[in-house]
Parts: sequence; C-alpha cells; structure tokens
Amino acid sequence: MTAGQDLDEARPRGGRMPRKARRAQLLSSALQVFVANGYHATGMDDIADRAGVSKPVLYQHFPGKLELYLALLDVSCDAVVDAVAAALETTDDNKERVAATVDAFYIYVANDKAAFRLVFESDLIQEPAVRERVERVITDSAALITQVIRDDTGLPDAESELLAVSLVGMAHVSARYWLAPGIDVSQADAVRLVSTLAWRGIRGYPRTDGTAD
Repeated sequence: MTAGQDLDEARPRGGRMPRKARRAQLLSSALQVFVANGYHATGMDDIADRAGVSKPVLYQHFPGKLELYLALLDVSCDAVVDAVAAALETTDDNKERVAATVDAFYIYVANDKAAFRLVFESDLIQEPAVRERVERVITDSAALITQVIRDDTGLPDAESELLAVSLVGMAHVSARYWLAPGIDVSQADAVRLVSTLAWRGIRGYPRTDGTAD
C-alpha cells in the first residue's frame, strides 16, 4: 500500500475523528491541493475547505502551511525509502535485488503520482527544509544499498556509496522520465530494461566470498 493510499483511506469529512485519523485526513487533503495548485498558490483556507474542516481544526494539527507541507513530505519520502528497504529484503540474490529496487521506484511513481510530484517536482525546492527532505530520498535509499555493496564486495565505504547513489539515481531519474507523456514503454518493460542495465554494471564487482552472482 502506498503513502497516498494510506492517506486517502482516512478521508471522511466532518464530525469528530480520532486525532491520528484526522491528521491523516488533513494530510490527504493537503496533498491534493498542493499538487493541484503548488505551494505558493495554496492557502490554509483551501486545505481546510478540501478537508471539510474549519481553519482552527487545521491549526490544531499544524501551526502553519510550511509545517503542514514538511509533514506531508516526510510521509511521502518515508514511503519511498521504506519501499527500497523492503525490496532489498525480499531476496539474497543480488540480481533480483537490483530488479526489485528499480521496481520500487516505478511502482511509487505509477501508483502514487500525487505524492511523487510533491517530492520530486516541488515548487519550494529552494527552501532548505524541503530540499533536505527531497535529498533524503536519495541519501537514505543509497545508504541501504551501500551496505549491501560494501558487505558483498569489500569496497571502501566511499566507493560503495558512490555506486549506490548511481544505482538510485538511475532508478529514480528513469522512473520520472518514464512517467512523462509520450513515453510508449510499459512499466514492466521499463523496469526490465533499467534493471538489466544496472545489473550488467554492478555485477562487474566481484563478491568477497568468491561466489558468482
């Protein structure tokens, strides 16, 4: 289940709700408004209206628009990193790990388009707190892959990290490109092509235990 689906499930309007459910509802409404209008053109009134609550209710959960936006970014960024972690844990076969990791990015952009655009197409990217969170998607995902590369190859941390960042970059940039209009490649074929390219590169680094990948 994706971040957007988690948020959308908590969308009932009006009435009293448990605090956690209300927060999820507000985040879901904010996601839709921010993606539709952009950060600068969105007001707290717009989000309150979309959620079917009063502004005081909205301010009980979030002290301001930026804090709401950052909370939403945290949920969306965590969803990507968690998907990468889950992909790496699905198997000990590194070829399958590469494919699963690439697939995680494509699943995210295909199934959670609104959250994806919030993370990777933010009109507030010059805000340090926003940029920090967007960059965390890359650095945290790469940190997970770095550990696998280092443990398997014995390469130094810096070299393992560089390879990991390159793999993450290949997955997330190609997924963003694939989502653009006019790209006539199926999701399954796109994942296969990109993961094959990535695997043919990373498999050139031998495992320290002498076994073949």
